[in-house]
Amino acid sequence: MANNAPNSSELYFIFFSATAFFVFLAGFIIYFIILYQKKQTQNKVEREILEANFKQEFLKARLEIQEETFTYVGRELHDNINQVLSFVKLNLAMIKVEESAQQTKINENRDLVAQVITDLRDLSKSLSFEHITKLGLVKTIENEVEKLNKSGLIDAELFITGDIYPMGEQRELVLFRIFQEAVNNTIKHSGANQLKISLQYIPEMFNLTIEDDGVGFSANSLDHSRGSGLMNIENRATVIGAVASISSSRGDGCSVNVNLNPLLQIKYIDGKYPNRLS
Repeated sequence: MANNAPNSSELYFIFFSATAFFVFLAGFIIYFIILYQKKQTQNKVEREILEANFKQEFLKARLEIQEETFTYVGRELHDNINQVLSFVKLNLAMIKVEESAQQTKINENRDLVAQVITDLRDLSKSLSFEHITKLGLVKTIENEVEKLNKSGLIDAELFITGDIYPMGEQRELVLFRIFQEAVNNTIKHSGANQLKISLQYIPEMFNLTIEDDGVGFSANSLDHSRGSGLMNIENRATVIGAVASISSSRGDGCSVNVNLNPLLQIKYIDGKYPNRLS
């Protein structure tokens, strides 16, 4: 009777083949897992990029609408309301009465109208991107600080360190809007007596800081108007590639800090500002 049992060579071959098969199968499974994880990571990165681009486009669109609104309001103030008030002032100047008390009252009203015209003209300029980009960031902020001190609403100081350099019209416009938003929040909510504005020019970093000595706040107690104002600051900073940080606590005032690398190229920032942020 023939012996059909496999010899040692055949057993070795079977064992080797089985081992090779399982090694190949294990390698294939590991390769598939790595490939799957790599694909998942790639999809996650692509999704995050899409979400970031969508957020950037959304914020950009919001700022475009705001700037267009500012432009419209500024032109209306300059072209229509200022004109009407100028006529009122002219008519008051033409009124002559015999009683000195009435004439004095007319002159006082005329002076008030003249002051309103001046204030509206200044407001119109602060809303106009053309005026802001013409003067530049430093000069525009200097003018605003001067107006704040004249108003008596708050005692404002401006500190500038480093060699001033241009950062492009769009970026400087957005930085000025951030400054306006921070000052507006301070005047409306903080009850502060002093406001310190710092512009720090370093070759690879620009820093804008607005600090007040007001009542401060905690994040949990933010009202809607102040919260939306602070959100606007962060959103504007994001659009130009800057980082805005806001720190405050009750009784310790508030500090708004914006850092921007002037050498960092942002796709929306090309140094021009024809009509909008594009």
